[in-house]
Amino acid sequence: MTKTTGDARPSQPGSAPERPGPQTRESYQVFRTLTTRWMDNDAYGHANNAVYFSWFDTAVNAWLVEHGLLDVGSGQTIGLVVENHCNYFASLGFPQAIEAGLRVGHVGGSSVRYEIGLFAQGAATTAARGHLIHVYVDRDTRRPVPLPANLRAAAQALSLEI
Repeated sequence: MTKTTGDARPSQPGSAPERPGPQTRESYQVFRTLTTRWMDNDAYGHANNAVYFSWFDTAVNAWLVEHGLLDVGSGQTIGLVVENHCNYFASLGFPQAIEAGLRVGHVGGSSVRYEIGLFAQGAATTAARGHLIHVYVDRDTRRPVPLPANLRAAAQALSLEI
């Protein structure tokens, strides 16, 4: 008997799940173009792995700000990253434009799982893909709070859940 991983690929019971593969643009709801910088490259001539997480953060938080869902300076509810992950499939680096695809994988009571695909400009499949989870907290107490109604509605509009 086989089970399926998050990518619906079979794996044998007791074995490690198969590594996720690249995805196409159709897998994402909205896109943002990001620019690379000279300092993003490492000694191997491509973007350092830590830079990918910065691109994830930029794609998510820019979407939140643009939709009036995050007031960085004075909003009472803020999102803290409690988990992030990335799988790499092809190199990205300077000088190159990156297109970040965004979708929501799960909306919880006080959290949202944002899923991001990074594409070389015009490429059909992801060079990298991953996720970050925000837990929304009170700015002062840092304790979780229920998702504000406007954030919940916007996240559900980008959600893969039914």
